[in-house]
Amino acid sequence: MSVESILKNLDESLNKALDHLHNDFAGLQIGRASGALVERIQVESYGTMQPLKAVASISVPDAKTVQIQPWDRSQLAGIEKAIQMSELGLTPSNDGLVIRLNIPDLTEERRRELTKLVHKMAEETKIAVRNSRQEAMNKIKQLKNNSEITEDIQQSTEKKIQEKVDEINHKIEEAAKAKEQDILKV
Repeated sequence: MSVESILKNLDESLNKALDHLHNDFAGLQIGRASGALVERIQVESYGTMQPLKAVASISVPDAKTVQIQPWDRSQLAGIEKAIQMSELGLTPSNDGLVIRLNIPDLTEERRRELTKLVHKMAEETKIAVRNSRQEAMNKIKQLKNNSEITEDIQQSTEKKIQEKVDEINHKIEEAAKAKEQDILKV
């Protein structure tokens, strides 16, 4: 394994962690409708668990409603049950053709809970970043111990790794601040 491939793997790992954080943030209910709220809910479909977006079309007809139309009407009950069992805390309305979710306005208490959740998600992402950094540092030390690179190359690579980690941590902080402001905005 070369220094370049270690740095490339680190970049991919860090970007995946940041993308995962953005996806998690998109799934937070912040008082307005979004398909991202429900698209990853797991639904039992023909004996297997699948994400909701794989068994139904998800649309947002207005700012307070998410509409879910399954491709097979026999899936309505399973989708409704999956939504009720999810952490959303929303009650689905089933009219036999589509399921509608009405998104209520956020209470002050719910806003505080969501900001805590945002911080928790950001911290989990930072932990994933630290683990990726540690893995890359260990690989660099292993290359040095195997006499494949010099100490100067080891130190400069470790510095590059830390710069990448600092940059991604800054992006995580910015994303968390932006999401928190979005949640607290009335």
